[in-house]
Order: sequence, then structure tokens, then C-alpha cells
Amino acid sequence: MLGKSYESQACSIARALEVVGERWSLLIVREALFGEATRYREFQRRLGIASNVLKTRLDGFVEAGIMRRQKSSEQPELYEYLLTDKGRALAPALVALSEWGDEWATEGEPPILYTHATCGNDVTQQTMCVHCGRVNGSTEIKAVIGPGHPSRAPLRGGG
Repeated sequence: MLGKSYESQACSIARALEVVGERWSLLIVREALFGEATRYREFQRRLGIASNVLKTRLDGFVEAGIMRRQKSSEQPELYEYLLTDKGRALAPALVALSEWGDEWATEGEPPILYTHATCGNDVTQQTMCVHCGRVNGSTEIKAVIGPGHPSRAPLRGGG
């Protein structure tokens, strides 16, 4: 979707950006997740997005398994775009991005708050250590080579 392939990079961030890294993509997912938009015209009206861009993004989401396209039960001549589990799993990333925007890109109070549907209390996205608990700040985080990195692939061809 981005026009540049990140296939040569061994990085899950780059791979995720291939699917959802374009500005309109995250806004479409936001509307589907939190605005409960499902129809093409809803996305277009709410976002003011060009129809060719919207069609490309929705088709890409269906192809990537982030959304599924189905006929509307209310109006069978229309289609709905529904998030899959893979698409709904983007919610924590959007909450984290929103929190960053509240801190660094918004003046004043946050324009949108996220709450727990069950109890109504605030929802936040936190980075956690599986052993120590909450991690405070980027100085406590480092990247190390994981088991899926190409440098860890077994040698092929008898070597």
C-alpha cells in the first residue's frame, strides 16, 4: 500500500506499515473500531476521503484480512466492511497513538477519551515487562534480535 516495499527489512513495524501505515488507513480503522462505521458511504462522509483512495484502502484491508466485505442484511444491494479479529486487534495501537497525540500533538485537553465498555473507566495503553511490570519511558526499552529474524534462520544446503 505504501508504494515502497519493506520486504528486505526484518522488522515487524515495517511490515505493519505496509498494511496500515498510510494516513487514511488508520483513520478508516478508527472509524470502524470506535465510530462503528461499516458502509462505504459512512467512511466517505465522515472522513471526506476521495472515493478512489477509499476503495483502494478497503480492498487492501479485505485482501489483508483486516476487514471482510459482506452484503448488508438491511439493504442487500449494499455491502458492509466489517473488522475481523485481525482488524480489531489494532485497537491498542490506535489508543497508544492517540495518547501520544494527546501528549505531543494536541494543545489543551484530549479531544477523545477511551473508556472500558463494561465499567466506563478510562482505558490506557501501557508498555509492560513480563517480569517487572510497567516500563517507564523509552530509555528502559531496547530492541534485540528475535527468533524470527533472518540471522537466526537455520543454514540450508548442507552447511
